[in-house]
Amino acid sequence: MNEAHLHLLLNHTPILGSLFGLLVLAAGLYKANSTLVRTGLVTLLAAAVLCLPTQLSGEGAEQVAKGIPGVRLQLIKAHEQAAELGFWALELTGAAALLGLMARHRTRPLALAALLGAILSVGLLARAGNLGGQIRHSEIR
Repeated sequence: MNEAHLHLLLNHTPILGSLFGLLVLAAGLYKANSTLVRTGLVTLLAAAVLCLPTQLSGEGAEQVAKGIPGVRLQLIKAHEQAAELGFWALELTGAAALLGLMARHRTRPLALAALLGAILSVGLLARAGNLGGQIRHSEIR
């Protein structure tokens, strides 16, 4: 298994994890259910932690992809830039989730901050995933 394979295995985790965390957190806030809110925050924190190996494997995947005929550097760079934005958005979301989990009182503002961060993260990471798919899948360009 090379770094490109590892990157392809890992890259769905932050996208789907942040989406799942967003949905659970939104449901918890809507229903005023503290268990669901905490579950959503834990899920967002886990997605942020698991985003790190995905981000770190990207450079090695880029080196492998550059050696494949027909792969355009322009597509790789667009994916790389979008992924970096999504990474930092999710890391900030994870920080808000961690603070929300650690707070004893008035956790709702932190949970709302994590929810807004998750909305942004899901959008940015989905875009990065789409751009990454375009590197080898011309049918989605």
